[in-house]
Amino acid sequence: MAFLTAWRGPASGKRDRRTPVSNLHEALDQCMTALDLFLTNQFSEALSYLKPRTKESMYHSLTYATILEMQAMMTFDPQDILLAGNMMKEAQLLCQRHRRKSSVTDSFSSLVHRPTMDQFTEEEIHAEVCYAECLLQRAALTFLQDENMVSFIKGGIKVRNSYQTYKELDSLVQSSQYCKGASHRHFEGGVKLGVGAFNLTLSMLPTRILRLLEFVGFSGNKGAIFLFFAGRIEAIKGNIDAAIRRFEECCEAQQHWKQFHHMCYWELMWCFTYKGQWKMAYFYADLLSKENSWSKATYIYMKAAYLSMFGKEDYKPFGDDEVELFRAVPGLKLKIAGKSLPTEKFAIRKSRRYLSPNPISLPIPALEMMYIWNGYAVIGKQPELTDGMLDIITKTEEVLAKGPENEYSADDQCLVKLLKGLCLKYLGRVQEAEENFRSISANEKKIKYDHYLIPNALLELALLFMEQGRNEEAVKLLESAKQNYKNYSMESRTHFRIQAATLQAKSSLENGSRSIVSSVSL
Repeated sequence: MAFLTAWRGPASGKRDRRTPVSNLHEALDQCMTALDLFLTNQFSEALSYLKPRTKESMYHSLTYATILEMQAMMTFDPQDILLAGNMMKEAQLLCQRHRRKSSVTDSFSSLVHRPTMDQFTEEEIHAEVCYAECLLQRAALTFLQDENMVSFIKGGIKVRNSYQTYKELDSLVQSSQYCKGASHRHFEGGVKLGVGAFNLTLSMLPTRILRLLEFVGFSGNKGAIFLFFAGRIEAIKGNIDAAIRRFEECCEAQQHWKQFHHMCYWELMWCFTYKGQWKMAYFYADLLSKENSWSKATYIYMKAAYLSMFGKEDYKPFGDDEVELFRAVPGLKLKIAGKSLPTEKFAIRKSRRYLSPNPISLPIPALEMMYIWNGYAVIGKQPELTDGMLDIITKTEEVLAKGPENEYSADDQCLVKLLKGLCLKYLGRVQEAEENFRSISANEKKIKYDHYLIPNALLELALLFMEQGRNEEAVKLLESAKQNYKNYSMESRTHFRIQAATLQAKSSLENGSRSIVSSVSL
């Protein structure tokens, strides 16, 4: 009763705007039932259970749209993205109808007059948290659907409005006026989830993400989603065999959504790449190329890359030939909302050298793509895996040195230097790593095609310096990498890494200056 009193409309002779809360509580219970179905891998049943009330209940509509969005995120299918976007928009409109005319954000941001919490009904305050969630998820779909500046701005506005609403709702929950009641668990949970998600995303610290997931205690008895994340945690730690077991368990846990399988196939492909087991890596790349439509060009490129790693005596599955596969890559180019995937562009550029009648083979394409996907940071946690990669790279370097000169020689030799430097760095052979990174810049003018190698070599050298406390030198290298090189493969990815490293290096310099000032003043 105290809760219902707290949520009642103004009592000074005005009409009670509060609608009966039984429908809200019933909706919450039903959505929890749907969530249980979803988490036990009964995906179709969950959607069927929710669908009849999606036009009337904001929680049904939001939950239904969320499941569709998860599917869209996994398939990258334009139709799935469009369907999820339309459903999430409908959910947002439904939430808007249940919100107070002066929304919680408008009211709480006013410095002149702030209505107290008892001016909001229970349904209205639930509408606020649902509305914030809709905004956030629509922003994610906006970024996925189109990458132009207008979409970026629209999505950014949605994210900001969502964040502001979550902040105000969190302040409301912390206020002395807040009274708990029948549905407080769901409301508070929604607010805390939203605020927590924002804090986690904004922090961008992998170690904190890891600690959070471990604290929550993901385990193997929750269905496919938790098993997948458990596998990701093991992979991040460098526990490759444990990660493989988790991803295999994830595939066995359910058979309804093949997209979960595809996510696991992608991770398993990389796990076997880290172990240098090219046949198994090829097997999962082949499965993806046949079953998943995210990027056929990337999958076929990876198949060809793994075949090129086979020994001369190894049997090549299905009679596939890497040259023919590489030649097929450019014709598989896909556009999502008018934009090509950066990884796909990279694969197409690398494959073009196979279009000539007598192609010159890529030296170690699987290990190069592993760098693009940040795989050396994973194997760097396991010296034996790093040693194995270094052995492959060193043998490739020897073959290139003995072979005849061609138009790709400088590019291939610099690529090998970059990858060799990374392995040496993680093995603690710092001086040798530095020499390899520097040699790329020294041969900058000889590089004809793989111009991405130069800024990335400067970036890796800067990161090496930062580990040694040479932050001033690192900042100079990072500024050079950022300012002096444009229009190369995977440029956005490299720029993000450069920016993050620059902030870290400058922060270390500032902290060091403060320490010196403090010691002098003492």
